[in-house]
Amino acid sequence: MNAPQVRCREIVEGDIEAVSDLLTRGFSGRTHDYWRSGLHRQRARDIPADCPRYGYLLETEGRPVGVLLLIYAPRGSGLLRCNVSSWYVDPEFRNYATMLTSMAQKNKAVTYVNISPAVNTWPIIEAQGFRRYCAGMFVAVPLLSRAEPGMRVERITGDTGAVAGLPEAEFDLLRSHAGYGCLSLVARVGGQAMPFILLPKRMKHGRYPTPAMQLVYCRDVAEFVRCAGALGRALLWRGAPLVALDANGPIDGLKGLYSDSRGRKYFKGPNPPRLGDLTETELVLYGP
Repeated sequence: MNAPQVRCREIVEGDIEAVSDLLTRGFSGRTHDYWRSGLHRQRARDIPADCPRYGYLLETEGRPVGVLLLIYAPRGSGLLRCNVSSWYVDPEFRNYATMLTSMAQKNKAVTYVNISPAVNTWPIIEAQGFRRYCAGMFVAVPLLSRAEPGMRVERITGDTGAVAGLPEAEFDLLRSHAGYGCLSLVARVGGQAMPFILLPKRMKHGRYPTPAMQLVYCRDVAEFVRCAGALGRALLWRGAPLVALDANGPIDGLKGLYSDSRGRKYFKGPNPPRLGDLTETELVLYGP
């Protein structure tokens, strides 16, 4: 019997339904609508020139049998970051899986990140040359932090006009992520404006999930620590007493728990990512 003819090519708009079907059977617990919604968000984004909009697929006889989603975003001064996301190949075509990774990671000037690797894939990712930049996750109870006197918190939505004290690029980031369903906040004190983006999630604790937030963006983790008390009070009104943030150990100034059993993140490329910036990644485009 002749071996099947398999080729690797860019995903195009006409592939969205078929790719959604493939990912639905590849990732249990994720619905077709989940994938389709995220792909439509990718379709609507501005992307850097000469970058694939969605990623790559493996195809045989006109049907997708493998997929690797890619999310490109500029990172200032000509730098590019690419979130390598949602890699799946049908079992009978796994021998061709390296065609996807070699095509996806061919640009040596791009920094590639994997922000949600399954534990069983850690050795594979490391064998591909990825290095760990985040070892785990810290779950904070910001309400227990002292609130700086005079600090107030305001919400930014898609309808908000310019915000005093914020650079235009940062303001655009907060507003665009509000459109993705994130909670965009600015903490103010003494003439300073400090931006934060958080995404609603549920933390599993015993039988009952607890409403929480995941930190998507801050300028620096130290700035989150400074504003934690005021942010905690604002979040409590929204029924979210916990905030999960990327960390490499316990965080001074925050009450909570650190774990290295989840939250590990990797990168490959010339510019190591910093903690506290998960903007324009699968987390916000597709959801937790």
